[in-house]
Amino acid sequence: IGETIALVAGPDREKVLELLSRIQVTYEDREPAYTIEEGLACKGGPIVGEDNLFGQYTLVKGDPDTAFKRAARIVEGTYRTGFQEHLYMEPQGMVGTWEEGKVTLYASAQCPFYIRKSVAGVLGVEEDGVRVRQVTTGGAFGGKEHFPDVIATPLAVAVNKIRKPIQLIFEREEDIAFTCKRHPSRITIRTALDARGNILGMDIDTVINAGGYESSSLIVLQRAILHGLGVYNIPSARVRGRAVATNTFPSDAFRGFGAPQGLYAIEMHMSQVARALGESPAAFKRRYFIRKGEMTVTNATMKDNVILDKMFEAVDNLSGYSEKARAYAKDPLRGIGIAFVNHGCGFTGNGEQEIIKSVVRMKRTGPRRATLYVSNVEMGQGLQTTLRKIAAKELGLDYTEIDYDNPDTDVVPDSGPTVASRSTMVVGYLIQECAKKLKAKWDEGIGVETEQHYRHPEGLTWDQATLQGDAYPSYGWGINVIEVAMDPMTCEVRTTGIWSVFDVGVPIDETIMAGQVAGGIIQALGYAAMEKCEVRDGRFYQRTMADYTIPTAVDFPEVKNIFMENPYPYGPSGARGAGELVFDAAAPAYADAIQSLTGKNVYDIPVTPEKVMGILKQ
Repeated sequence: IGETIALVAGPDREKVLELLSRIQVTYEDREPAYTIEEGLACKGGPIVGEDNLFGQYTLVKGDPDTAFKRAARIVEGTYRTGFQEHLYMEPQGMVGTWEEGKVTLYASAQCPFYIRKSVAGVLGVEEDGVRVRQVTTGGAFGGKEHFPDVIATPLAVAVNKIRKPIQLIFEREEDIAFTCKRHPSRITIRTALDARGNILGMDIDTVINAGGYESSSLIVLQRAILHGLGVYNIPSARVRGRAVATNTFPSDAFRGFGAPQGLYAIEMHMSQVARALGESPAAFKRRYFIRKGEMTVTNATMKDNVILDKMFEAVDNLSGYSEKARAYAKDPLRGIGIAFVNHGCGFTGNGEQEIIKSVVRMKRTGPRRATLYVSNVEMGQGLQTTLRKIAAKELGLDYTEIDYDNPDTDVVPDSGPTVASRSTMVVGYLIQECAKKLKAKWDEGIGVETEQHYRHPEGLTWDQATLQGDAYPSYGWGINVIEVAMDPMTCEVRTTGIWSVFDVGVPIDETIMAGQVAGGIIQALGYAAMEKCEVRDGRFYQRTMADYTIPTAVDFPEVKNIFMENPYPYGPSGARGAGELVFDAAAPAYADAIQSLTGKNVYDIPVTPEKVMGILKQ
């Protein structure tokens, strides 16, 4: 429900709405599937293929079958996450015009070249026969990666037909009701333990609700299972992933891109295994931290210098976690939780090398001035400042002397989309190298240009067919500690403390990064504690900001954060990606705090007061 069937355009809005109301659509009834379970059962017949799956993958490390045969004990849990609405400040929208003999689109979007390619295909023209001009964008969080194509294509057809400007802007209720959401997930983890409580192996089954069309679901699924073991070196594991089709609106990219679902499950499970063994979750988890040179779930060696032990010491000193965890074990109204995460930076596997093939360009435009040409967009995350600072540092200029306008596909090269924590690490590194070239040619005068093409870091291998090898060139690493207190009368849980430590290489701009940390953590706490997005009869039930609750500035305390420098050699000045990493740990840390408070296992988020009351009644 919500798929585009027709577009009515005209100069009078009221007349357009009247014409829309007269259109009668005839539907063929069939038994719907709205949930993961209904999609797997597909009683009304498959929506796609024969098995109703858009795709499935299996990763195997070691010998999990033998591990389970040897097990003295098996711990099992099933973990669920729901839809999440992006709720960016500016709704989806676009303006289409006919300029200089071609369709030109003014778009609030993350990926101008994605739109150009989609529209060119629909119109049957070469890609340079369409122009996309990105305008200042009021937030996106992944929601403006693929969905703008859905707006752009019918809009472009209409503009191409009547050769007049057309504006298509969603009202807020339309935006919530008829746009993509984060993929719901159901993840079952079984852990085989020996007689001493050591982990022998794991079996992980991940299913995501893709909705009615594939969109980016297979890439989201890949990232979910590639993060299935989290920050842990598990000797043997089988990780299976499936993307099931349902009759809900297609799920799509959202900050974290599948990693939050996988990391939530493994973090909750590791905490529950620890408590089942009578151990501290933090101490138990630390025993299994992956280290440089150890084997990942894709049977490649971890190449990062992992400093999680130092990071734990820092966050423990900052938050008092260990001392509070002991004290709150005797306090029925207080709890404290911790989560450890990593996040692969850039596109999965060889995506940067084989698919994106980024290019950046720079030009000297004055005695002390240069212009940066990239397709990456500013949408409130501070990217323009960050990339200008990278270029300015190499050229010996102030960042205000670097010009960087909103991308225009007729003007800038394709440096790839603004997604996947790649803009600073991948594109920023290209800018750094491009600026070095420009500096060497600076004396050739105003107008001199340089260009830099992406080259994959040496020593990385990847097989896309089997998902084996180096899944990502590098990882960001993070720890969150969340402290909570509960009202015994209402079961309302209040967050009383938030602490974090992140390894993002070397931050380019700590002020911007601090904003990313605070925003990412608060957004994740909304996901964990309050954001209910339900489907009833195929429609999203919460359709306004009055009934879809998100955090405000008064709901959570100040985030206290530390950055630990750990330079990445292929990042600009040692930087890694960070925009998604900062989202990943807060939800499992919050749910773990609820476990600490109640003494009961938590499996699903959001953990609303009603759920807390139900947990206490178990």
